[in-house]
Amino acid sequence: MIMDATDRKLLDHLQRNSKISIQGLAEATGISTASVQRRIRSLRETGVIKREVAILDPKSIGIGITAIVSVELERDRLDQIDAFKRKAREDRQVTHFYCIAGDADFILVVMARDIAGYEAFTHRFFFADKNVRKFRTSIVVSTEKATSELPI
Repeated sequence: MIMDATDRKLLDHLQRNSKISIQGLAEATGISTASVQRRIRSLRETGVIKREVAILDPKSIGIGITAIVSVELERDRLDQIDAFKRKAREDRQVTHFYCIAGDADFILVVMARDIAGYEAFTHRFFFADKNVRKFRTSIVVSTEKATSELPI
């Protein structure tokens, strides 16, 4: 999809507040409400807008631990790598999962209620997996910035 400056303005407003009205978007971008609706429909259909979700405050729902974990796998067999990827994608405690180049194979962001909850996660997710060579955990002490907004 080829996007113009107006599409980018729409996306910027939507990623800051997806509850903004069509009228509000029309006023912010200087186009008609019909054009806003058409453009948003197109952005959804082409997959530029992947999902529209509520972003929750972790502490408000009892999540007190954010862990950033680097993981090295034991073997480079494709089936074992795929199995690990599938496991990480499906686990609700893993909120971000990246395959990286560098010292480790993967970086995971893991959320848990408390240290005991994180420890239980490590036993279930890492220690029980014979393909995990090692993992290193950094516990987040304070969150200075966390956003899903992309720089448009």
